[in-house]
Amino acid sequence: MIKKIFEIFQSIGANERSTGIGLSIVKKIIDRYEGEVWVESEKDLGTEFHFTIKKEPTNLNS
Repeated sequence: MIKKIFEIFQSIGANERSTGIGLSIVKKIIDRYEGEVWVESEKDLGTEFHFTIKKEPTNLNS
């Protein structure tokens, strides 16, 4: 289920104001910069989002 939140128009929870677009945009940017994005979550403690990107991306023109 965790990877699902990075797909467009997907959201977790009952928040009616969520469009499910935000994290898919984040994922697209991170992919473009040849990085990774992941989430770590523990019930009743919270959620952390992490990402890495290359310092000098090699293929931004595609």
